[in-house]
Amino acid sequence: MSDDAPPLLEVRDLVVRFDVVTPGGPWGRRRTLTAVDGVHVSVRRGETLGLVGESGCGKSTTGRAVLQLEKPSAGEVIFDGRPIHEWWVQRWGGWRWDHRLRDLRRRMQMIFQDPSASLDPRMTVEAILAEPLRNFALASGSERRGRVQRLLEIVGLDPRFIRRYPHQFSGGQRQRIGIARALALEPDLIVADEPTSGLDVSIQAQIVNLLGRLQQELGLTMMFIAHDLATVRHVSDRIAVMHLGRIVELAAADRIVTAPLHPYTQALVAAVPVPDPIRERARPRLVLAGEPPSPLDPPAGCPFHTRCPVREERCRRESPPLRTVAAGHEVACHLVD
Repeated sequence: MSDDAPPLLEVRDLVVRFDVVTPGGPWGRRRTLTAVDGVHVSVRRGETLGLVGESGCGKSTTGRAVLQLEKPSAGEVIFDGRPIHEWWVQRWGGWRWDHRLRDLRRRMQMIFQDPSASLDPRMTVEAILAEPLRNFALASGSERRGRVQRLLEIVGLDPRFIRRYPHQFSGGQRQRIGIARALALEPDLIVADEPTSGLDVSIQAQIVNLLGRLQQELGLTMMFIAHDLATVRHVSDRIAVMHLGRIVELAAADRIVTAPLHPYTQALVAAVPVPDPIRERARPRLVLAGEPPSPLDPPAGCPFHTRCPVREERCRRESPPLRTVAAGHEVACHLVD
């Protein structure tokens, strides 16, 4: 992985908005919710970029917009030098992506958060893993079955399980099947959308270790989305911290955890427990007051100023841009030099 090589994925000023109806009047009140607000980030080949933040901050929507599962409202998504955000056309009264994006699907895959919802309960494991191979005419007959068995071996499952249905597996095993399905087409980019959030702690560690091993062995480029900073640190090369649809800090994973600069990142780091009761009791606490602001009614100025323990008057008026403060370290905060 070379810093000089062009990124495999580049996201520029990405914006995703949704029209929603809130209570008010006889038919409700139509409003606009900005889920992603000007995200700018890139991912190099062979790199894992972690995307972390509280629930509702827009990280999953960012991942879906990268894969064009959600149509961006503004901004650019460039994959391997191609602006794929332009591959939408208006048909039948709505927006549809054209055939070029379908051809690119095999190079961009997603690991969904809930395998119970993303795996068809009426299909066997063999049918689930063979479906992408059949759709793209990559294998047939005994060759296809052999590739399905190999996929199960890669993710640590017994190939003899191919005739079982998803409900016959545990949660961790179902997620391994979801990972195998994402790997079936040998993609260049994988977006992992909170793949461990619904699993037991011990199973979470197994899935994270599996993804780390696959990234090393297969040279995967990955965007790993989660709300648990400790999990993201374990698998990521760099981490982008999101708050209210914006990236507020971006740096190498170890630097984010050991030397966070943004007050929000510092609060996330402080919330990660230390496996040493003496050190845990001795370390300073950073507790954020109040509730996160609503993306339907974001505050003026810095979006974090309503909960920031070190805010100044300037923070109430001006929104800080994401700027470079050190080599490879970007922060959106007025108080960071």
